[in-house]
Parts: sequence; C-alpha cells; structure tokens
Amino acid sequence: MKSALITGANRSIGLETTKQLSEKGFFVYLGSRSLEKGEAVVKELNENGYQNIKAIEIDVTNPDSISAARNIVENEQGKLDILINNAGILGTNPQTATNASIKDIQQVFDTNFFGVISVTQAFLDLLKKSDSPRISNITSGLGSLTLHSDPNWKYYHVKGAAYGPSKSALNAYTIVLAYELRELPFKVNVIDPGYTATDFNAHSGPGSVESAASFIIKHTLTDENGPTGQYFSNDIEDESGISPW
Repeated sequence: MKSALITGANRSIGLETTKQLSEKGFFVYLGSRSLEKGEAVVKELNENGYQNIKAIEIDVTNPDSISAARNIVENEQGKLDILINNAGILGTNPQTATNASIKDIQQVFDTNFFGVISVTQAFLDLLKKSDSPRISNITSGLGSLTLHSDPNWKYYHVKGAAYGPSKSALNAYTIVLAYELRELPFKVNVIDPGYTATDFNAHSGPGSVESAASFIIKHTLTDENGPTGQYFSNDIEDESGISPW
C-alpha cells in the first residue's frame, strides 16, 4: 500500500484530499498541528467508512515536530510515496506593501515557504525510497507574477505583501527542487487548487473542496512520463491547467 502525508489536512482542501486518496487505496497520514483535533477528524472519517488514515502531529514551523512526524512515518512505513505540502496561512489583513509589518510577513513566510522547505528536506530520504515519489506544493494563483502584472486578470486587484509573495517564493523554490531531482523518478510540481470556498477565505471562493482536491490528486498521481517543475492551476480555463509563472 502506498503512503501519503498531507500537511494541514484536518480541514478544508487538505481533508478532502485525504478522503479522496483514501478512496484510491492509499495509507494517508493526516497532518495536523493539534494531534487531538487530527484524531477527532480521523475518528469521524472512520465512522463514515474511510479507512487507512492516521492522524499525525506536525507543525511545519517547529523542527522538533517535523522530526517526530518523520520518525513515525519511517518506523511505520519505511518510506513515503507522496508528500503534499498543503499547510498554509493567509496572515493578517490588510497586507499593504507600505504598511505591513515585517513580523506579520515573516509569520506567513515561516509557514508557507520555510515550512515547506523544512518538511520537504526532512522527508526527502524517505521519498527517495519510493519507486515513484511525488511532491506537490500547494500554491495559489496569487503567486503568479505574470498574472499579477496583467490588468485584465480577474484577480488583478487582489494584492498583498505577505500571502502572494510567499507563494511566489514557494513557486521559485519548487522549480529549483524539481531541477535538482530531475535525474531521479520524482515529480515535483506546484498546484493551485483554485479559488475555493473554505474557512481560509470565509467561504467566499466559487470552487468546491471536492473539485480542488480532485485537481490536486490529478496532478500528483502522474505516471513516469508526467511533468515535473510545472505550475498547475484549477483557475486556468484550458485543458492543460498550466499557469504562467
């Protein structure tokens, strides 16, 4: 049975992705900053017929938490097939470039950027033991510098000095990571699930968590000929789903 770890998976898109991967026969580690909350979610999932899901405590900003989670996966599975770096925070609003505090911006980057790097580096050796390792970094359309520079883009006026830039940095890191792992069977991509109705945005998005999770899984469970170092977005209205950087 292949295994997957999803950070920030106790609610919203991460939770739905957990459900869908479970249905596809994966053993899923449901990552949650609070083990108690994660276990409560898993209990409810089990009661609704979902199996092979285990709550695992992981705070992506805490090195000790990451290390402990890694040791659990190693002891129980010996390897990891899929890492979905889903945990993220929006930060305080407004996020104006002229007035946003450095502290607030750093807090967003600690989770959305440095947290992803910390988790990825910690689990990389376990992923290398997989026959078809996959790393999907969950990004946002707001991380696209090209779209942000286009006055005709529908979200052109949705700008902030913390969240969007943290995702732009994540995109850039993913390009480098995919390049470094290009000779191995890794597929490393950034995936934007689209503007989805979640607690994250007070359910203001038009998309569903089901569609978002399905899109993530589609571009994670690719075969050996699948792309790597690519940027996919559920908000791109063509069959490729490829977003400009």
